[in-house]
Amino acid sequence: MSESGIPSTDIHGVPEVIPADLVVLDVREPHEWAAGHIAGAIHIPLGELPSRVGELDPSARTLVVCHVGGRSARATAWLHAQGHDVVNLEGGMDAWEQAGRPVS
Repeated sequence: MSESGIPSTDIHGVPEVIPADLVVLDVREPHEWAAGHIAGAIHIPLGELPSRVGELDPSARTLVVCHVGGRSARATAWLHAQGHDVVNLEGGMDAWEQAGRPVS
């Protein structure tokens, strides 16, 4: 948990190869998604999350990402309050790419 109480992890807490039982939720805007995303991620822009939350399994461990971690922190806090098993990626896609992780 981060100081704000939002379940969070840094890039070192995410396995190099995303396990099959970990869902990656990308809450960035469509143009950001198109510029590159984590392979296999689900794309639901933050503004659409309340109306599309039914597309997510609340019991599935979910890593939430955005560009630098702000929007994903808000999404993580909201989803956590709804009973979802979620964790925010601190540093977002910036941290992912700086760590040399693959982008689709």
